[in-house]
Amino acid sequence: MAKKLHTGIQRTPAQKVFRVIQYIVCIFLAILSLFPFVIMLVNATRSTIQIQNHPISFVFGSSLMNNIRILNRTEMFSAVTGLKNSFIISACATALTVYFSTLTAYALVAYEWKLKGPFFAFILGVMMIPATVTSIGFYQFMYRIHWTNSLLPLIIPAVAAPGTVFFMRQFMVPALPMEIVQSARVDGAAEFRTFNQIVLPIMKPAMATQAIFCFVGNWNNLFIPSILLTNRDKYTMPIMVSLLNGDVYKTEYGAIYLGILLTVLPIFVIYFALSKYIIAGVALGGVKE
Repeated sequence: MAKKLHTGIQRTPAQKVFRVIQYIVCIFLAILSLFPFVIMLVNATRSTIQIQNHPISFVFGSSLMNNIRILNRTEMFSAVTGLKNSFIISACATALTVYFSTLTAYALVAYEWKLKGPFFAFILGVMMIPATVTSIGFYQFMYRIHWTNSLLPLIIPAVAAPGTVFFMRQFMVPALPMEIVQSARVDGAAEFRTFNQIVLPIMKPAMATQAIFCFVGNWNNLFIPSILLTNRDKYTMPIMVSLLNGDVYKTEYGAIYLGILLTVLPIFVIYFALSKYIIAGVALGGVKE
């Protein structure tokens, strides 16, 4: 009789207990991570009185339409305008950041030039400077060139993103086979064609990962837009939600939760659309030659 092959890994009782503990910890962390989003979703359907009496509840309310009407009556809140401005800023800034950061990383990896080391050190140094330190000078510069109350100051500076350049370079060093680049050059392909048709497809996992981070960062950005934008038609969603404080007599908490929910939903869409590339990037990073 043929012997049965046991392909399963035999674990000791201690290993089994440790694995159960791992699952319990992971499930607990997952619940802990989802808890704020569930509360936000539930409270968006509840009234202010219900939220004040029981802030934490897992039972959906029946005040969703009333909260929508409150948001529509709020003078400083316009979901269509806020979503449009936030999407324009986030999408354009993300595209500029990802493309030009990958292009800069390609120059640091694929070429040999004298100042390559000092240039990369300069990028690392810029990463250590907080954005708030340069906010006053940035506002004065934008004011002098008459770019306040415009979306351009929130889009154009995204070309220079040292953190993204650093990430792209670190990913490109082991992932980009220079033999393919050299073959394209021998075949007569121009540098930009080589970059756009060969390098960018290889960098898709890293680009998708950084696209999520950049999009979320630009979408949630409140500090710089609140300084530059004073025109209601230019407000982003975070600015509009920050203005949903009500008056000294009453604050509509249900409408505030609904506004926050509208702000978060596009982020979920972008994340789930690009999450498969993150998984591919993790798998690619785990392969050893």
